[in-house]
Amino acid sequence: MSNKEKEEDPATLKDEGNTLFKAGDMKGAACCYSKAIKLSDCKAERAVLYRNRSACYLKLEEYTKAEADASKALDTDPGDVKARFRRAQACQKLGQLNQAFEDSQKCAQLEPKNRAFQDLLRELGAQIQQKQMNSTDARVQQMFSLLLDASEFPILESAAQNLVVLSREDAGAEQIFRNDGVKLIQRLLESKLEDILLSALRTLVGLCTGHQSRTMAIVNELGMQQLCGVMGTGASAVSLAACHLLQVMFEALTQDMRKDFRGKDEAMLAVLVFSEPSRELRSMLRHLLDMLPATAVSGPGRDSAINLLVKQVPRKCQKNPDNSVTLWVIDQGLKQILEVAGTVPELDHGPALTENTNMSCSVLLSKLYDDLKSDKERENFSKLCEDYVQQHFNRPDVESKLRAIQSASTLLQGPSDTGNQALEVPGMMDAVIALCASKDVSHQQVAVEALIHASGKAKRASFITPNGVALLKDLYKNSENDRIRVRALVGLCKLGSAGGTDFSMKQFAEGSTVKLAKQCRKWLCNDALPATSRRWSVEGLAYLTFDADVKEDLVGDRNALRAMFELAKSEDKTVLFAVGSTLVNCTNSYDVEKPDPQMLELAKYAKQHVPEEHPKDEASYVEKRLGKLLEAGVVSALVCMVRHESPALTESCRECVARAFLALVDRQQDRGAVVAQGGGKALIPLASDNTVVGKVKSAQALAKITITSNPEIAFPGERIYEVVRPLISLLSLECTLLQNFEALMALTNLAGISERLRSKMIQEKAVPKMEGYMFEEHELVRAAATECMCNMVLSTEVQQLYLATGNDRLKLLVLYSGEEDERLRRAAAGTLAMLTAEQPELCARVPTTHWLEILQALLLSEVGDLRHRGVVIARNLMTAERSLAETLMESEALEILSVLAKGGGTPDPIAKTAQSCLDKAIEYGIIQSSGEAGAARIVEE
Repeated sequence: MSNKEKEEDPATLKDEGNTLFKAGDMKGAACCYSKAIKLSDCKAERAVLYRNRSACYLKLEEYTKAEADASKALDTDPGDVKARFRRAQACQKLGQLNQAFEDSQKCAQLEPKNRAFQDLLRELGAQIQQKQMNSTDARVQQMFSLLLDASEFPILESAAQNLVVLSREDAGAEQIFRNDGVKLIQRLLESKLEDILLSALRTLVGLCTGHQSRTMAIVNELGMQQLCGVMGTGASAVSLAACHLLQVMFEALTQDMRKDFRGKDEAMLAVLVFSEPSRELRSMLRHLLDMLPATAVSGPGRDSAINLLVKQVPRKCQKNPDNSVTLWVIDQGLKQILEVAGTVPELDHGPALTENTNMSCSVLLSKLYDDLKSDKERENFSKLCEDYVQQHFNRPDVESKLRAIQSASTLLQGPSDTGNQALEVPGMMDAVIALCASKDVSHQQVAVEALIHASGKAKRASFITPNGVALLKDLYKNSENDRIRVRALVGLCKLGSAGGTDFSMKQFAEGSTVKLAKQCRKWLCNDALPATSRRWSVEGLAYLTFDADVKEDLVGDRNALRAMFELAKSEDKTVLFAVGSTLVNCTNSYDVEKPDPQMLELAKYAKQHVPEEHPKDEASYVEKRLGKLLEAGVVSALVCMVRHESPALTESCRECVARAFLALVDRQQDRGAVVAQGGGKALIPLASDNTVVGKVKSAQALAKITITSNPEIAFPGERIYEVVRPLISLLSLECTLLQNFEALMALTNLAGISERLRSKMIQEKAVPKMEGYMFEEHELVRAAATECMCNMVLSTEVQQLYLATGNDRLKLLVLYSGEEDERLRRAAAGTLAMLTAEQPELCARVPTTHWLEILQALLLSEVGDLRHRGVVIARNLMTAERSLAETLMESEALEILSVLAKGGGTPDPIAKTAQSCLDKAIEYGIIQSSGEAGAARIVEE
């Protein structure tokens, strides 16, 4: 080849460039590659030339040109690992660290054992982290300077808000903490400006979230007195922000104590390690307990302190054997809790309370009692409470006796066994009855409320009915104060409903409960009355609505319903349980055990009492009541009830809401309205934070919605993934077959949406449960489980289960494809069709007992869906193996497929698939075509 030819040949120029590169002549090599690029017409060759020239520019430190050439090479071949590595090196030098990191990461993925790639990746990671730290440090220092020097409020406010944003990043939080930011925040906490205070508290939240050591240091540096002082202020926004901060601090300090302990060894270790709270935790708890009776603390601040104790003190998991925090709080703070519980708001010298304080105390006492592990611990708790009540009751002054009665009343709303024990203090019930006749309204109010709470237990009600009814009637008729009248009315309502839903067990004369309910509705709708008095009228309705006549009257009174729903949305959360109970009664969503007919006859024969159902509790009446409640706006009220956290929103209250929701979504036509008003969103937390029964009811309501609504609309965004776990929880032997069936139907819908949802279901161990229900005797449940599996086999992970050797999963599907139940056949055949299409190697396992007859039965079915599934299975089998095709063509399947291939003259997927089966047989040489569609014959040997 002449010199001129060499200069015009790209390959020769490339070789010359390579030689010069090895010799260290980078400029000469780059020149050769440039000439070759201009002459080459081949894209692949030009990509290699660009990559080589990029290497030259890297050596020449011309990094911009090196990056450009490497990018051009990657445009042609994205898998060129050398070009990508060179671009990563160029970008690193140009300061484009994110792009360099991305490229080096892809290189390391393509060649994991390449040390140069791994080294560059580590180097870039360190550089990016350092750059972020430097950048964050500069911003933190800038904010510090502004906060220290700024005199104008807008600048100060902006700097404080920017500090909040920085604290939410790991690097920012660390820089604020290392640069003595806590001292600066301490100065901000002394500010009189609410916005600055809020920013300081939110910055501390960022510093403490999930970081135990920083939290411990902050607690020690700031001191709990200052933080509790901020929470105890009158400003509700500041109090709530401080409460949130303390909650985050609690969670950080107790993160090791919240783990789920399994086995004896871990339990013993837990007892040894967490024998008592840490010093910082004790400091926080002690200051919160000291806040409770302090007169300088605001009502909302006190409620926040109680709320924190409710959330953080009891064990989150009963498997954790360590309840030392609860024992410490009882030992150190039970007296302070009871002081608040026994406070009578009308007495001037007590601490400030809100409408929610008394109920919050009841919940806290109940939580502490429930967290005790032994009878000895519970007896000690009850004895301490009884001693406190007796100590005050034995004093000569009336105020002390009122405190004792109020304490017992609060205990009755919480740990009722302890409250009953407190009521048994000698002379207590006599004092309650006597104070009901007092001339002082506040004394009367305390006594009447105690009487009402005491009548909650059957044995107390039986004592009070003959002794207290006359007194309550007298107070109701003759008292001039509506506060007393409404409470007396509730007492009468409670006693009048002692028979529950049993129509034959009424305490009062016929029609009395209806009259009482009418007065309750009248007070409920009276806007002139204070909210607390109207709340008591809802309490009365909660008892009276056991009577079906009362239910009908209440649901028919649109004004009363709306008034009740407005109260449910108000700041007074003590009304929540009363509203929830009323709705459970009106919707008949309580559990009713249907007696065995034979036992019923025996009871009648033995002249024993037999419960009777009210005629207006029949299904037709209940359905009409549900419609009226939906029209009145019950869904928005229920959503508001669970939206805001409050100690008053107890697990029992959540269960009531769950029961009401389940009743409201029972009719398919109502589910859209429930979802549109936020019902679906509200049900998700109810399914995880509830009583055992409440969780099941919430999950079943979610299942009903998921079955008939588009799940992507009902639960948009990430919310759809939160529905999976509650639905799977219904796949339990403890649930009814209806709940099993509805869960499987709902999961079928979800499994058909996306691979991510299927993966979530696999992660939650749903597949083994579905397989278990595929053997269920009830045909609807069995078919629903098979339908669910039909969608699940779209996942490769599930397909691998069928591919695994030594299992009969595929055999079961073949057998189910021949069952009489059409729904089961359709699901099994669909699953088989998808599996044999996605995993052709499974086709060899299809031939089992009677498989040919089952397949022919599918092909001959009068149901189009079954025929379609049959021809798809046949096509998959014939495509996978010639031997299977021969077996099919030697059977009656040839004749059936020939008939199906002729179709009906219109485009028919069955005919098209059947013809493809015949075409495959022709391709194998098993049959010969006769020229006409669907006509074929076996090839003679």
